[in-house]
Parts: sequence; structure tokens; C-alpha cells
Amino acid sequence: MSSPHEFPTLSIVDHPLVRHKLTLLRDRATSTKQFKELVDEIAMLMAYEATRDLALEPVPVDTPLESTSGWAVRGKKLTLVPILRAGLGMVEGILRLIPSARVGHIGLYRDHDTLEPVDYYFKVPGDAGERDFLLLDPMLATGGSAAAAITSLKRAGAARIRFLCLVAAPEGVARLAAAHPDVPVLAASLDRELNEIGYILPGLGDAGDRLFGTR
Repeated sequence: MSSPHEFPTLSIVDHPLVRHKLTLLRDRATSTKQFKELVDEIAMLMAYEATRDLALEPVPVDTPLESTSGWAVRGKKLTLVPILRAGLGMVEGILRLIPSARVGHIGLYRDHDTLEPVDYYFKVPGDAGERDFLLLDPMLATGGSAAAAITSLKRAGAARIRFLCLVAAPEGVARLAAAHPDVPVLAASLDRELNEIGYILPGLGDAGDRLFGTR
């Protein structure tokens, strides 16, 4: 992974397979079915990096030939939290890699008067302080929803949070770092900028619409 110097909380997962699949994901001709499959695959590949420093503990194991020792993820306390609705597309790929992970959900809407994100749904395991959280959303655009979701997780007791996205805008990375400098951000790409209506450029369009066929 590499991290642009101006964004110390950001790491870019630049594995060749991630870069290849992200290019296919950007293509406007990619079908809904293909888009879902690509999001799923990229999320699974990114999870390798996101879980690189999970704590391990030694465990005994009997091979067909002898007894030896191996390693297990300590406590199995990982929780995936997609931001509804687009974040749902990233869950299954990571679960195939880590089937013991729990899944929470955060739903946000933007208040028409204050323009600030507000929770309409929040559900995570009760022992949040003992868990590692991967917050999932394909896009980090303005950073408002991600910052609000992290605030809600911290309010519930979460202390170890990472944010995973496919495509990030510099504005969103900067806003999230200012609001939550203790939360690492992993992205498949740092894109150029936001346009005047808050879409990432070059981006990949509206991830939720493309995932669920509502474009």
C-alpha cells in the first residue's frame, strides 16, 4: 500500500488486481450484475490489507501426521458496518474471507434544514468497546456521512475503527481526517476532486444506483 504524504490517514490499496477491477467498475458500460460482482471482489481483496494487523493467538492443531501449533485471530471480534445502502455491496466479499465477523448497519439521511447527516438506523453489537470495526461505503465524497457514522460508532463505545472505500475524493479524506484523525482510511483510489454537486471525478457514478439497478 502507499499513502500520499498530504493525507497521513489515507492508505491506497494498489494491488494490480484491485486496479484492474476498479477500471472495469468505472466503465459506464458495466452492467448491474458485473458491478455487484466487482464491488464484492474488490472489497474482499481490500480486506486482506484492512485486517493485516488483527491480533493473533497461538492454538494447538493436529495434522494427519503430528501435533503442532498454529495461529487464530484472537477473540474473533471483527464487525463490519456498511453505511446503507451502498455499503451493503461490500459486505459479502469480506464475509467470505472472515465468516466469523459480525455485521452491524448504519443508515443516514441529510437534514433538509441543517444539511447535516442524521442517523435513521443504527445497530451494532453491544460489546463495541471490545471490537474492531470496518466501516464500509464504496464512496468517500464530501466525508459528511462517514464522519457522522464514525461519531455514532464512537458514541456506542467503539475505539478501533477503520473506514474502507473504493474511491475517495481529496475533500472527503481531508474532512474525515480533521473530524477523526485516529481513524485510518483505506481506498482503492484517490480521485481528482468533487464536482459542483458533490460527485467524485472521475469517479464511478452513483454506487448505490449502479449496485441496485436504480439509475
